[in-house]
Amino acid sequence: MSTDANLDGLEVGYDVPALPGMEEQEIQTPCLILDLDALERNIVKMGAEAKAMGVALRVHGKMHKSVDVARLQQRLGGAVGVCCQKVSEAEAFVRGGISDVLISNQVRDPLKIDRLARLPARGARIGCCVDDIDNVAELSAAAVRHGATIFCLVELDCGAKRCGVSTAREAVALAKAIGAAPGLEFAGIQAYQGAMQHLERHQDRKAKFEAALAIVTETVAALAAEGLACGTVTGGGTGSYRLEGMSGVYTELQCGSYAFMDADYGRVLDEDGRRLDAAQFENALFLLTSVMSHVKPGRAICDAGLKVQSVDSGLPSVFGRDDIAYTECSDEHGTLADPQGVLRINDKLRLVPGHCDPTCNLHDWYVGVRNGRVECLWSVSARGKAY
Repeated sequence: MSTDANLDGLEVGYDVPALPGMEEQEIQTPCLILDLDALERNIVKMGAEAKAMGVALRVHGKMHKSVDVARLQQRLGGAVGVCCQKVSEAEAFVRGGISDVLISNQVRDPLKIDRLARLPARGARIGCCVDDIDNVAELSAAAVRHGATIFCLVELDCGAKRCGVSTAREAVALAKAIGAAPGLEFAGIQAYQGAMQHLERHQDRKAKFEAALAIVTETVAALAAEGLACGTVTGGGTGSYRLEGMSGVYTELQCGSYAFMDADYGRVLDEDGRRLDAAQFENALFLLTSVMSHVKPGRAICDAGLKVQSVDSGLPSVFGRDDIAYTECSDEHGTLADPQGVLRINDKLRLVPGHCDPTCNLHDWYVGVRNGRVECLWSVSARGKAY
């Protein structure tokens, strides 16, 4: 279900960048557009791969922050639910009708814990990650207070050096505490190795994965030795999902960027040395921009600067063009190298963002385009939900 029904009375250029039925050339820029055909192919492909590997797919909502995209991933890709990073993100997805949400992060603030414990009353299965014994009592008290069940995953630090316990012994102690706590259920472990996702060479990612897998395998065995069933081993991302999926240990993937495919992930090479954006997934998300100035030879200025994209993973690439390049940006402007002078005022270009997650968080809408025409507008439902 799209948000088109809520567009009555909204003005193009003030409230929204476009309306269904408009031509792509009429879309107000800068804005995010989705190539719906490419998006659907990406979603179907990942769903089919997960099914073939015998693992579940829990798509990462922090990437797109959109209820509409999540629904599409469930309908076309067989996603079992979503994961997200913050309680406010989880609330946005639950309010939008997503009934299985994992907060793949720790929740420690008392108000956030209380809000987390209220979500099951909305008909959703809610989980979160734990890496500290004190957090078990905090979550349990809130679950009991609201008559809820919270499904808890013990998080392992398997190389990312962020959250998570480091040893199987610590994981077993936490799992036992969760299992004994009222209102909580031990659901398994989270083992996401984020630091390896963007390593360009497949052999480098594989080496990092094998180190992570050794920790995960040891932990699963230690839990089993204590009679603790580990129903879920979740992790994996766009850069490594085949490694987790074929491991025989992981039961669930947490892929996100595959659906949109940004420039940074596009540079990652698969096991055959092919770029991910050529061999596996297509660019489906674009930052549409317009040329606004061209008074200097060899250089044009477009309207997509820092306020509409994140450049932490590098500058965007110009989709489908090798005769021009995006070379630098300031708050409101982007500089385009145009050595042949082919660009004209109001020409529109599709930019592939360097990093889709923070870029999407800067926008209110996705404009869905098919065959050069606007088909739908989808809200970035959890935009700004960072608490």
